[in-house]
Amino acid sequence: MFGFGIKNKKVKELRKNQGLTARELAQLVKLDTIDILKVDDVRLKDLSEPIKSKIMPILRGFI
Repeated sequence: MFGFGIKNKKVKELRKNQGLTARELAQLVKLDTIDILKVDDVRLKDLSEPIKSKIMPILRGFI
């Protein structure tokens, strides 16, 4: 995957593709688990910039 359609996918789908639970992703980006669960059903392109910049590298698989 080159990341061409990654912004149209939901956070939950990308998180599951990496094999991460909400708690594991929250620990990696130093956020609360509830913050990750709130944005689980949001498309990546619709996220606010601070959260998007934290989770984008992890969901792409760079970390």
